[in-house]
Amino acid sequence: MALFGAFLRGTFGLPKPEREAIERVKEMARTALRTSPETAFAVNEIACNDPGCPGIETVILVMEPGQKTRALKVQKALDEVTEQDILGAL
Repeated sequence: MALFGAFLRGTFGLPKPEREAIERVKEMARTALRTSPETAFAVNEIACNDPGCPGIETVILVMEPGQKTRALKVQKALDEVTEQDILGAL
């Protein structure tokens, strides 16, 4: 059976991102996207086994009320993501 292709950090010995880093990326995304306070974000750092992937990437799910969920992918570790990276992912 094929693997899903991505696993959260922490699964294979990689350290899990700190809560502060996740909250920092959520706030940068909220600022960069100029979303309403009702918009929810989910931020995950994944390891991708696909040869076309950079290895580690950060996925930001943007869940705005009444709209389809958007996924922004930044080809960097979560700790390295900047607001410019988020804007570039748009």
